Amino acid sequence: MRGNPFEDIEAMLDRVSQQVESGMTSGGLQVPGSVPVDVVDTGEEYLVTADLPGYETDDIDLTLSEGTLRLEAGREDEEYAEGRYLRRERTRTSANRRIRLPEPVEEEAVSAGYDEGVLTVRLPKVAGSDDSREIDIE
Repeated sequence: MRGNPFEDIEAMLDRVSQQVESGMTSGGLQVPGSVPVDVVDTGEEYLVTADLPGYETDDIDLTLSEGTLRLEAGREDEEYAEGRYLRRERTRTSANRRIRLPEPVEEEAVSAGYDEGVLTVRLPKVAGSDDSREIDIE
């Protein structure tokens, strides 16, 4: 008898995510709807920087669970009562990204800031736990 089929699906999604992240580090693969990020290992912490122009702090949700940082952002689509669009390229109203961390982090010490469209998350390394924690953005 086979194991849980959802575990197989999760493993496949993790492999695809790793392949996509590997492609992005090698020079510019951008997946539609995903947030472009930089992840730096400083030795003491992971520093995640994400470009989220046009979002408010309340539009962004960060969650850390089982060694994965989940970033989700959503905003209302702008409609104009007067005039008509000649070009409309800014229609994406939501974006997301999952970042698997290679080592456990100190969940209580995680901090995040948002300034001029750039989200910065600091994740200090230490022994982690299995609990999830929502992260406040300052």
